[in-house]
Amino acid sequence: MSALEAIIFDVDGTLADTERDGHRIAFNAAFADAGLDWDWSVPLYGELLRVTGGKERIRAYLAEHRPDFVLPAPLDDFVRGLHQRKTEHYTEMMRQGAIGLRPGVLRLLREAFDAGLQLAIATTTTPENVTALLSAVQVPGRYPELSRWFRVIAAGDVVPAKKPAPDIFALALAELGLPASACVAVEDSDNGVRSALGAGLDALLVTVSSYTEAQDFSGAALVADGLGEPGAAPRLLAGGCAEAVAPVVADRGLIDLAVLRELHRCACAGR
Repeated sequence: MSALEAIIFDVDGTLADTERDGHRIAFNAAFADAGLDWDWSVPLYGELLRVTGGKERIRAYLAEHRPDFVLPAPLDDFVRGLHQRKTEHYTEMMRQGAIGLRPGVLRLLREAFDAGLQLAIATTTTPENVTALLSAVQVPGRYPELSRWFRVIAAGDVVPAKKPAPDIFALALAELGLPASACVAVEDSDNGVRSALGAGLDALLVTVSSYTEAQDFSGAALVADGLGEPGAAPRLLAGGCAEAVAPVVADRGLIDLAVLRELHRCACAGR
């Protein structure tokens, strides 16, 4: 059985709950800048999240909700321009610290970093969005900037197909130089689960987010409502390894590296 050598994280909804009050707000600001009367409400944006990728989401909205919209430019140029403006709004929000990491994320990252595990990101969001989020996090003590903790940041349009295709996780594994059996993946969405499992990442932890709690996470080794913090233990919701890791979570009072090692052992034993 392979030892645990790396943790691969999704970003939006996983490292930070950025969708509702981050990306959605930035999209609406970009629409206003373009003189459009579009408004992506909280429920509407939840529907659109079934489509991964911002540019792809704009295309889906046009096809399903604005089929009669007269494009002011060729479709590719129009979508690219809107998305670029949205990214500018979003990165500025992150630089201002509008949204922080989810509870327990920095704690777990620090523990993995201190233990010498490799850290990676596999996300459909743009690299600029990832950098803006990580750079805004203040890490106390002797540590370098958070973005430098990650050996691999696989993000955006660097693969042929976005989640739920396995391409982005496969790329992260290739750049890490590790087999899937040596890694734990952390996700928050059904598309992310399908992507990670498709890349062979059976040791898969799902921490549900505000938009994903009702989704189908079949195949995940563990589903929880978060990582937890001291005095605020996470709830374990489902997963093939939930029974195996429950005693460790109960003992630790949160999901930490000891829990991930047990999750990894359980998932790999089931291969």
